[in-house]
Amino acid sequence: MPQLDDLDRRLLAALRADGRESVASLARRLDVTRATVTSRIDRLVSDGTVLGFSVRIREDRDPSFIRAISFIEVEGRSTDAVIRKLRGLPEIHELHTTNGAWDLVADIRTDSLSNFDRVLARMRNVDGVVNSETSLLLSSALF
Repeated sequence: MPQLDDLDRRLLAALRADGRESVASLARRLDVTRATVTSRIDRLVSDGTVLGFSVRIREDRDPSFIRAISFIEVEGRSTDAVIRKLRGLPEIHELHTTNGAWDLVADIRTDSLSNFDRVLARMRNVDGVVNSETSLLLSSALF
Protein backbone atom coordinates (compact mmCIF):
# COMPACT_ATOMS: atom_id res chain seq x y z
CA MET A 1 0.00 0.00 0.00
CA PRO A 2 1.44 3.38 -0.97
CA GLN A 3 2.39 5.72 1.85
CA LEU A 4 0.53 9.03 1.88
CA ASP A 5 2.29 12.11 3.13
CA ASP A 6 0.70 15.29 4.45
CA LEU A 7 0.42 16.87 0.99
CA ASP A 8 -1.31 13.75 -0.37
CA ARG A 9 -3.83 13.83 2.49
CA ARG A 10 -4.53 17.55 2.03
CA LEU A 11 -4.93 17.07 -1.73
CA LEU A 12 -7.32 14.14 -1.22
CA ALA A 13 -9.38 16.19 1.25
CA ALA A 14 -9.63 19.04 -1.25
CA LEU A 15 -10.66 16.67 -4.04
CA ARG A 16 -13.31 15.07 -1.80
CA ALA A 17 -14.78 18.51 -1.22
CA ASP A 18 -14.70 19.45 -4.91
CA GLY A 19 -13.36 16.96 -7.42
CA ARG A 20 -13.73 19.57 -10.19
CA GLU A 21 -11.50 22.20 -8.57
CA SER A 22 -8.87 23.31 -11.06
CA VAL A 23 -5.24 22.32 -10.72
CA ALA A 24 -4.29 26.01 -10.47
CA SER A 25 -6.73 26.56 -7.60
CA LEU A 26 -5.54 23.40 -5.82
CA ALA A 27 -1.92 24.54 -6.22
CA ARG A 28 -2.71 27.94 -4.65
CA ARG A 29 -4.68 26.33 -1.82
CA LEU A 30 -1.92 23.80 -1.06
CA ASP A 31 0.92 26.27 -1.66
CA VAL A 32 2.66 24.11 -4.27
CA THR A 33 3.16 24.31 -8.04
CA ARG A 34 0.60 23.16 -10.60
CA ALA A 35 3.11 20.55 -11.77
CA THR A 36 3.26 19.14 -8.23
CA VAL A 37 -0.53 18.89 -8.02
CA THR A 38 -0.73 17.26 -11.44
CA SER A 39 2.01 14.72 -10.67
CA ARG A 40 0.46 13.90 -7.28
CA ILE A 41 -2.98 13.34 -8.80
CA ASP A 42 -1.47 11.20 -11.57
CA ARG A 43 0.45 9.11 -8.99
CA LEU A 44 -2.60 8.71 -6.73
CA VAL A 45 -4.63 7.48 -9.70
CA SER A 46 -1.93 5.18 -11.08
CA ASP A 47 -1.15 3.55 -7.72
CA GLY A 48 -4.83 2.89 -7.10
CA THR A 49 -5.33 5.27 -4.18
CA VAL A 50 -7.83 7.29 -6.24
CA LEU A 51 -10.24 4.94 -7.98
CA GLY A 52 -11.95 7.62 -10.03
CA PHE A 53 -13.87 10.84 -10.01
CA SER A 54 -17.64 11.01 -9.78
CA VAL A 55 -20.60 13.25 -9.22
CA ARG A 56 -22.57 13.15 -5.98
CA ILE A 57 -26.26 13.80 -6.48
CA ARG A 58 -28.54 14.99 -3.72
CA GLU A 59 -30.95 12.17 -2.98
CA ASP A 60 -33.73 14.63 -2.18
CA ARG A 61 -33.71 15.68 -5.86
CA ASP A 62 -34.84 12.17 -6.85
CA PRO A 63 -37.82 11.10 -4.74
CA SER A 64 -37.67 7.55 -6.08
CA PHE A 65 -34.08 7.01 -4.90
CA ILE A 66 -33.93 4.38 -2.15
CA ARG A 67 -30.76 3.76 -0.17
CA ALA A 68 -30.21 1.37 2.72
CA ILE A 69 -27.54 -0.28 4.80
CA SER A 70 -27.89 -3.98 5.45
CA PHE A 71 -26.05 -5.92 8.13
CA ILE A 72 -25.64 -9.57 7.16
CA GLU A 73 -24.85 -12.64 9.24
CA VAL A 74 -23.16 -15.47 7.36
CA GLU A 75 -23.26 -19.15 8.26
CA GLY A 76 -19.96 -20.76 9.23
CA ARG A 77 -17.15 -20.28 6.77
CA SER A 78 -19.26 -19.39 3.76
CA THR A 79 -18.34 -15.69 3.69
CA ASP A 80 -16.34 -15.86 0.46
CA ALA A 81 -19.15 -17.70 -1.37
CA VAL A 82 -21.74 -15.24 -0.06
CA ILE A 83 -19.61 -12.28 -1.16
CA ARG A 84 -19.28 -13.74 -4.67
CA LYS A 85 -23.07 -14.13 -4.93
CA LEU A 86 -23.87 -10.70 -3.48
CA ARG A 87 -21.43 -9.05 -5.91
CA GLY A 88 -23.76 -10.24 -8.64
CA LEU A 89 -26.54 -7.95 -7.40
CA PRO A 90 -26.07 -4.59 -9.18
CA GLU A 91 -28.06 -2.78 -6.48
CA ILE A 92 -25.34 -3.56 -3.93
CA HIS A 93 -22.91 -0.69 -4.45
CA GLU A 94 -20.51 -1.51 -1.62
CA LEU A 95 -19.90 -4.63 0.42
CA HIS A 96 -17.66 -4.70 3.48
CA THR A 97 -16.52 -7.38 5.89
CA THR A 98 -16.77 -6.35 9.51
CA ASN A 99 -16.37 -7.59 13.06
CA GLY A 100 -18.92 -7.94 15.83
CA ALA A 101 -22.39 -9.46 15.54
CA TRP A 102 -22.57 -9.05 11.75
CA ASP A 103 -20.20 -10.45 9.13
CA LEU A 104 -20.95 -8.15 6.19
CA VAL A 105 -22.32 -4.65 5.61
CA ALA A 106 -23.96 -3.85 2.26
CA ASP A 107 -24.80 -0.44 0.79
CA ILE A 108 -27.98 -0.99 -1.23
CA ARG A 109 -29.36 1.49 -3.77
CA THR A 110 -32.52 1.09 -5.82
CA ASP A 111 -34.94 3.30 -7.71
CA SER A 112 -38.15 2.15 -6.02
CA LEU A 113 -39.49 0.39 -2.94
CA SER A 114 -40.66 -2.57 -5.01
CA ASN A 115 -37.13 -3.05 -6.38
CA PHE A 116 -35.75 -2.61 -2.88
CA ASP A 117 -38.06 -5.37 -1.64
CA ARG A 118 -36.93 -7.62 -4.52
CA VAL A 119 -33.25 -7.03 -3.70
CA LEU A 120 -33.79 -7.86 -0.02
CA ALA A 121 -35.54 -11.10 -0.98
CA ARG A 122 -32.73 -12.08 -3.34
CA MET A 123 -30.10 -11.19 -0.75
CA ARG A 124 -31.82 -13.20 1.99
CA ASN A 125 -32.15 -16.22 -0.32
CA VAL A 126 -28.40 -16.46 -0.91
CA ASP A 127 -27.08 -19.75 0.48
CA GLY A 128 -25.09 -18.96 3.60
CA VAL A 129 -27.02 -15.83 4.62
CA VAL A 130 -28.67 -16.71 7.94
CA ASN A 131 -29.82 -13.32 9.18
CA SER A 132 -29.90 -9.68 8.17
CA GLU A 133 -31.01 -6.33 9.48
CA THR A 134 -31.63 -3.51 7.05
CA SER A 135 -32.20 0.19 7.67
CA LEU A 136 -33.37 2.70 5.10
CA LEU A 137 -31.27 5.86 5.00
CA LEU A 138 -33.68 8.79 5.23
CA SER A 139 -31.34 11.74 4.79
CA SER A 140 -27.63 12.42 4.52
CA ALA A 141 -25.42 14.96 6.21
CA LEU A 142 -23.21 16.02 3.30
CA PHE A 143 -19.64 17.03 4.06
